[in-house]
Amino acid sequence: MNKILKKFGGKKFGGLILIIVIIIAFGFGGFGGGFSTNNQNNIAKINKTNVTTQDFMDYLNQSGISQKVIRENLDNNIIEELLSGLISTTLIDLEVEDFNLSITELTVLKKIKENKNFQDEKNIFQRTKYEKFLLSNNMSAPMFELQLKNRELQKHLFDFIGAGTITPDFIVMKKFEEGNRSLALKYILMKNFYKKKDSFTDSEMDKFLDENKDQLKREYIDFKYVVLNPKILIGIEKFNQDFFDEIDKIENRISNGEDFESIIQNIKTEITEIKKFTSNSTKKINEDLIYSKRSSKIDLIENGDNFLLYSITDKYDLGPDLKDQKTKEEIKELVFQKSKYDLNSSILEEIQNKKFDDNRFDEMAGNTEKYLSINSINDDGKFDENSVKILYSLPINSYTLVNDEKNEIYLVKLISSKKNSFSKTDKDYLTFINNESTNTRKSIMQSYDQLLNSKYQVQLNQKTIDRVKNYFK
Repeated sequence: MNKILKKFGGKKFGGLILIIVIIIAFGFGGFGGGFSTNNQNNIAKINKTNVTTQDFMDYLNQSGISQKVIRENLDNNIIEELLSGLISTTLIDLEVEDFNLSITELTVLKKIKENKNFQDEKNIFQRTKYEKFLLSNNMSAPMFELQLKNRELQKHLFDFIGAGTITPDFIVMKKFEEGNRSLALKYILMKNFYKKKDSFTDSEMDKFLDENKDQLKREYIDFKYVVLNPKILIGIEKFNQDFFDEIDKIENRISNGEDFESIIQNIKTEITEIKKFTSNSTKKINEDLIYSKRSSKIDLIENGDNFLLYSITDKYDLGPDLKDQKTKEEIKELVFQKSKYDLNSSILEEIQNKKFDDNRFDEMAGNTEKYLSINSINDDGKFDENSVKILYSLPINSYTLVNDEKNEIYLVKLISSKKNSFSKTDKDYLTFINNESTNTRKSIMQSYDQLLNSKYQVQLNQKTIDRVKNYFK
């Protein structure tokens, strides 16, 4: 999802990427009360502000993304990502209005005339260059000037929220010195101390099941469903308004409380009945989709070129069955992971209680310990980035557990550290200063994100989103 966001939206929104994170958190999993199915023109709502399907289509047109690209990426949630971008920009517009920020037409014109792309070699604005740019981008002057005005307002908003924060030089230098040290350490691979997965017995797995029976239970459902498409409902294979009118009638009958049997009474289609179903690694498209919607006892949902009308007749919890070989292997993996976790936790507890010392380390290591020097906090050649940060936060002679990029776990002892000399003109130091400024600003923006979370309620109309997707198929 993030890759699509960067590909299709990141360059458009710039500083708004932070806000997009909030929108995703707002509701692509749960939509609060949502909208009624008759409210087909609204695709989303922010507090009392409606976002219409026309707003969304205008946004798509302005994005420059072709219908072909959208069609090819429907399964990659491109519609949701683009809607996220529209909601983000709408949110920012609401904030600009709330803070009463403004920009004059003279300021917009000044920005245009100061744009190097519209100037000659003497830095004089050339109207012909400006008009050529508009023609090549299929834009009118009012449209471009409106977009420029909106960008400047957004910039003013973020400057208003996060500008003016400066970290003192001596603090920046001290932090850089700490991260620029070299660390000497020794380590051993914990993998050598874990019990082998194939060595766990049935009795050990039975014990694990008994101790975790409530957590390991899965929800099963019994249900029945029918597949609906134009051929079944209106006798032709083409999607048209008559078909969608029939779909609306079924949705209304569900809303009015009619049961599954009465709804399908006059529909000639095969009923599929499923017993004792739960989602697993074996993909069953229709059944898995219905299982994901099991919070609704009866519903009509879209699946590709078909609609599924389903009714759940029973829901219940069952524990795993070790007689099933696939289930047995899954449980064995859980027992293996728990065994690793228990050993790691035991060692960490010894370290925290100051009961782990050199003798204990040497006893575990034997002759298997290895030595390593880490050049700076950015040196992740052996251990992963977060593990290196943990090592740099600890005093000398400390012990800890860290991992590498492959998630192999290591027991490490810090032996010594050495300050490395540097100049204030060094590239790494200058980069560090810029990062500190960025991190400070990011911290402020994260606080602002939390404020927006409490200030705005975002609701999505999932049925309208599904209809938009169907338009591009």
